[in-house]
This record gives sequence, structure tokens and C-alpha cells, in this order.
Amino acid sequence: MAEEGSQPKRHFILSDTATPEPFRRPGGGGGGQIVPHRDRQAHGGALLQQVEGLKPELEQARALQQESGMEDGFGLQIEFESFPDIELAFESLAAERSGIELLNVRHEEHKTLASVFVPEGKLHILENKIKAYLEKDTAKGEPKHQKLIDAIRSIRVASIRSLWTDAPEVFPSEADEALWWEVWLPVRGDRLGVVEQFRQLAQGLDFRVAKGQIEFPERTVVLVYGTLEQMQRSVLTLNSIAELRRAKETADFFDSLPPEEQPQWVDDLLQRMTVPGEGAAVPHICLLDTGVNIAHPLLAPAIRAEDTHTVEPGWGTDDQEGHGTEMAGLALLGDLTHILDASGPVELGHRLESVKLLNRNHGNAGDPQYHGYLTIQAVSRPEITAPERQRVFSMAITARDARDRGRPSAWSATLDRLAVDYESQGETSRLFVVSAGNVDDPAAWTEYPHSNTSDGIHDPGQAWNVLTVGASTELIHITEPDAHDYQPIAPAGGLSPFSTTSQSWAPHLPLKPDVVFEGGNAGKDALGAAWMHSLSLLTTNSDIGERLFTTTRATSAATALAARMAAQLMAAYPELRPETIRGLMVHSAEWTPAMKQQFLSHPANPSKSEVAFLVRHCGFGQPDLSRALWSVENSLTLICEDSLQPFMREQGKEPKLRDMNLHRLPWPLEELEALGETEVEMRVTLSYFIEPNPSARGVKSRYRYESHGLRFDVKRPLESEEEFRHRINLAARDAEEGTRTNTGNDSHWVLGTQNRHRGSVHSDIWRGPAADLASRGVLAVYPVSGWWKTRPKLERYDQRAPYSLLISIRAPEVDVELYTAIENRVAVMVEA
Repeated sequence: MAEEGSQPKRHFILSDTATPEPFRRPGGGGGGQIVPHRDRQAHGGALLQQVEGLKPELEQARALQQESGMEDGFGLQIEFESFPDIELAFESLAAERSGIELLNVRHEEHKTLASVFVPEGKLHILENKIKAYLEKDTAKGEPKHQKLIDAIRSIRVASIRSLWTDAPEVFPSEADEALWWEVWLPVRGDRLGVVEQFRQLAQGLDFRVAKGQIEFPERTVVLVYGTLEQMQRSVLTLNSIAELRRAKETADFFDSLPPEEQPQWVDDLLQRMTVPGEGAAVPHICLLDTGVNIAHPLLAPAIRAEDTHTVEPGWGTDDQEGHGTEMAGLALLGDLTHILDASGPVELGHRLESVKLLNRNHGNAGDPQYHGYLTIQAVSRPEITAPERQRVFSMAITARDARDRGRPSAWSATLDRLAVDYESQGETSRLFVVSAGNVDDPAAWTEYPHSNTSDGIHDPGQAWNVLTVGASTELIHITEPDAHDYQPIAPAGGLSPFSTTSQSWAPHLPLKPDVVFEGGNAGKDALGAAWMHSLSLLTTNSDIGERLFTTTRATSAATALAARMAAQLMAAYPELRPETIRGLMVHSAEWTPAMKQQFLSHPANPSKSEVAFLVRHCGFGQPDLSRALWSVENSLTLICEDSLQPFMREQGKEPKLRDMNLHRLPWPLEELEALGETEVEMRVTLSYFIEPNPSARGVKSRYRYESHGLRFDVKRPLESEEEFRHRINLAARDAEEGTRTNTGNDSHWVLGTQNRHRGSVHSDIWRGPAADLASRGVLAVYPVSGWWKTRPKLERYDQRAPYSLLISIRAPEVDVELYTAIENRVAVMVEA
């Protein structure tokens, strides 16, 4: 927030602050899991016998595949099970040149399960590994392949359960239960051939196959409809399946609320509104929702009929459900409660677009096409109509449940792919603002905030590249005449009772939500909980013949408000990348006192693990538009948009780390030193987009999801640049090998290096004496591993990785001209 009486100034947008530096790999490292030795002869002999038993199964599979019309691609899916509490060396099971492919990896009841496809004629490769284990020693006197073979408890033909990588509780319970299956297929050097063969086989086996498909670097996702019994009967024939999941249905949208008398102030507001004209080069918020009623008098000036689209022509573009129109009002004007009662001008800097992605409540029941595939179609519609337009996509549609628990899904990975513009090699990235999903059960609200902790973010809110929005609330005044016994559930400034969180996710998964916006509150009395009009947001109603206003709430409303702020930032800084706009919103966010009180046991001095707990509930807090837009003399922001090449490959060698960037900033050294022990704050946010490669084959293996990771660090006060480089090299090696090197502790960071590097937007705050901050004007951005490096056959190791780095200095308690000091240094840099 700009300090009172200070003059707002534009942020510094810097260029040429980074110097690429090659990695100099430090020594050390190593280690790894110790696999207990088995009785060599007994264990190896038992596994050989199990492999021998696979041979007639392979013959049977070949016969079934030939009978179904296959001419090649014969083979068998087999499953490996580890001993308890031993991590199976599953990457060693694959032999890609021979066509032996790792399909998926699962962890159940302290054991690892890996499914592998073995082509006809290649079973001997596995057999030979076991024979080598029995007969040959390494130079160290160990049995050959000891770590792999001694970890394997059993080998058997894969069942349908072996291919199931969804939550166990959604596996069909009855053999005759018909459902839409999400089928993940490998590429195998011929994506179209694999998909076409699967479609023909599935149709021949009486499955219904949905149109369309979603493509990732090593997987193609198609949808088929059939029973569990059909799928069990067909597993041997459909031998190209890598994974099976249950296709999702979208979440409930809020029904239109009962009519109530509303003030007829639309004409007054229209007279005060200034809207950019049709064709104006301004940002557009593209709502992927249930359509928009563009006849609403408050919306009509901001959206053309040509800018309304649908993914299904038979639906039309209008809004029969109401939800899309509600979101449109919030995205354009915000909560109408705050502006209807005002008298000043309302100047807008953005317009609206709409794509009808859902036709009605439960619109996709029994039909799964309203996910990744149709989201791709939805994004293409407005981009074809207006390809040069700057836009933010706002989507408040989520799956009904949280069973992914943060794991990438086909839908979330599709959003990641669209955001990074994978199809066009990152030429035009996109900003998606996505709902975290809701705690819908009123009974759960009475357990607030524990119900928020236990209810995970819904698909596709786990996507790495999107801005995932949760809900907070300032609404605590209940005004309904019949609600005297009700009390607000959440305190002012607290997390909304509706908001889902990522606390139930595995620690290595992204910190979500990213931010929270107003989503309303609920009330409770002795009998239970309920939502109320007075604790909701006021917006535009779709059925204008009935009334012009209605109320809405939860993370849908919060998402529309977030999209509005993103558009406002785009209007002020049209030159900035989507990654930077996302970063600015996170960078401007702060936790309220109520949030700290709710989720920190020691708000004044929390541990770093407590702060991570807070982030997984409330994101980085509530963004502040003024702080995101403007700097002032004693509170300023520097923005660096840059890129680096994370990896390189030398002839005949595996890819390795290539560059890190050192940013030397125009730092106000003398001004900070003069402040001495005065406490100041530095905030650093790193925002970038990854290319997704989803499969259930290990989160830290060479099959990992993200194309690359980036990290940031800051030079310490007594550290030379050479010592800083050495520490960054150690940090990169530790990230590669899963080791940890003691390089000292910088306890002034709020979140800390062990917690902040989750997902693809990283933000942390350093608080300490100004004199210590004075010598911290050098920052490093460096890469860590990803599939660009570990999957060299995909030939992406020479890609560049764009990123946005935001650095703020705040000295709120003192009158100091930090902005002017940096402005003078920037002028010197430009002149030089």
C-alpha cells in the first residue's frame, strides 16, 4: 500500500541486470538407498521361476491381440512389487531401445508397485538381468543388478488394478458399473499410430470412445465409456494402456438465489461508468463458464456479441445457468455493494469475453468431455477471433472432489500446457486464473477452520502455471431480520469457510492456493450453518426480467475478482509477460492479522514450517492493487524479465546443468547503510512457467512432471561473489542428487529455502537490519533438474527458460529516499 502522503511512482522495469555464469560442479554427493541383500540363489531362483510363468501368459496375450485385428505391437504388461519400505529402482526396469517401457509407478502400503510393458521377444532381457544377478559380480564384489533385483519381491502379469493410478476409493465397485475411463496411452515413437490402434481395438470391444484427445510429451489421454467387467476382459488386448483413471465431473455451480427487492441504481451507475470502446487495445477478461447474458445493462457496454463463444454450437452463447453472468459482473466491476452506494466516477480499463464451457448445472454428468480437451477448444475460440488481444482467462469450474491430492491430472496438465504455450514453443504464454474449489457441505463449515485443512483443492487448481485463487472474507455483519441467533463463522480478515487448501498434499507439491480474494462468509447457530445474502457479494443477475442483481460467494467469486485485478495490472503495464503479472499479484499479497492468528501458534515469531502451513491455507495472502501497481519513496519494486538456458548436451554425453544468472541490481547501498539497525524488509518473487510431462512414473525420477525448476538466492552480507557462486553450485547439486550441504543458515527469511521452492512461483520475505540488506544487491537465479534434462530423447535440453524476478525493499517506518537513489543508479546504467 502506498504510504500516506507519498507520491505513487511506476515500478522499475530493468533490463540487462543478469550475467549468465556456467556451473562449476562441486565434488561430493553420492549416497542413495541401501537395499538389504537377499539369499542370492533362493531369491534369484524364485524370480526366475516367476518370469518363466509369464511366458504362457505372453502367448495368450498375443493370441488375443491377433484375434482382435492387431498386426504388430504385441506384448504383455507385467507388474513388479517391492519388499516393504524398500524403494524399487523402477527406472532400471525400462530398456527403451528394446521397447521395454515403464508405464506407471504406485506406492501402496509401504511398498512400490511398477507396471512395465514388455514387447514380444523381449522377456529374455529381464531374464538375463536375473541370471546376471545369480552368476556375476561387480568390481566391488556385489551381485550384478543387486539394488534392482534385491528390491523386487514378486513379478506377475499386470491386472486392471496395476494400471489404476487414480484414488483407490473411486475404483468401480461393481463389475457392471459403466463409467467414463480416462485412458493414458504411451507415444512409442508413433503417437497417431498408437492412438488409432487403441481406438479401433476399443470400438471393436464395444467401448464408446469420446472424440478428441489431449497430448503431452510422452502421453496421450483419450476417454472411453464401458463397464469394469469390459475393461477387465480387455486388459490383455488393450496392451498400450499406461494408466487408467476415472474421468471427472465438474463441481456444482451456485443456483440462482430467491428474489429480493433490490435498489434500482443501474442508471446512476451507468452514468458514472467509463468503458473502453469496442476495438480498444485493452486487456480482456475471457470467462470460461456458462455463458454471459450480454443484454444486462451493466455488462452490455463491455462485451460485444462477437466476443461471446461456445464450445458446442447447439448450446448458444447465452447464460441459462446464471453463474457466468454473476462472474462477469464481478470481473468487470467488482463487488457491486461497494460502488452502487458511491457517487464518484468508475473508470474501467478492460473489457470482457465469454466462452460457454458448461451448459448447465452438472452439465457434464455422464459425459467427460468438459475438461482438458474442451478447455483447449475454449481457449482457441477467442484467440482465432482476436489473435492480437491481450487477455486473462478466468475459470471457476472445478471437479467435484479433491482426490488428486495435488498430483497432476489431464485437466490440470492441459492448463499448464496452454499457459506455457507448449504448441508454439512458448511464443505467447497465457495467464489463467483458476478457482481452488469449495468446501460445499454446510455441516463441514461448523468445523471451521479444520474443515478447510482437510478438504483439498479441486482439479484443476493444482496446475503449476496458473494463479490458483482461494477465498478470504471481511464480511461479518449479518443483517437478515430472521437471523438474530446466527454468528459469522469466519472472523474479519480470516480464511473463508468455503475455501479449500493444499495442506493434505505431499510436501513436495506446489504451495496452493497462490492468493486469496473475498469469497464471502457463512453463519451458524446452535442447529448448524448456512450461507446468507448479507455475507455474500453483490453482482449481476442473468435473468434480468426477474431482477438485475443477485448475490454470489466462495472461490468462484474470489476468482473473478482476481481476474479483474490481473486485467488492471495488464492495463497499467501492457508490456509485462503473464508470468510477471502472476508474480506481481503474489508479490503484493499479505496475510491479515486474522490469518496469522488462525494458522500460526506464535504469530510474532513463527517457525518456517508454521509459515508453510499458513501458505497452504491462505496462499501468500490478499493481494493489494495499489502495492502491485505502484512504488513509493520508501517502498519500491524492481522487475526483471529475463531467461536462461538451464541445460546443455555435449556430443555423446548426457545433458547437464548449463547456466545460472547473477543479477547485479542498482542497489541503494549508502541509503541502507545509513539506516543502520533499522528493520527493513526485502521480498523476492520468482515466477516462471514449466512445460508439463504428466505420468505416474515417479515425482523425482527422470520421468518427473516439470520440464525444469528454477530457484533464487541472495548474496549474504559477509559473502564474496566467488563464495556466493560456490554456494549456488552446491545448492544446485543438492537439488539434483537429493543431498543437503550445510552452507550456513540465513534465519531472516520468513519461509526459507526448504519450503519456498514448490511449484513454479516462489516468494519469500527477508526481514532484518538495513545495514545487512545493504550488501545483498546480488541475486542468483539457477536451474534444477526436469524432464528437459532427464529425457534427452525428447530433445528439449537446449531450450531457454523465461522467468520474472521481482524484488521489493520496504522501510515503512522511516522517511528515506530509496526510490530516488535507485532511479539515479538506473539512469547511470542506461547512460553507460
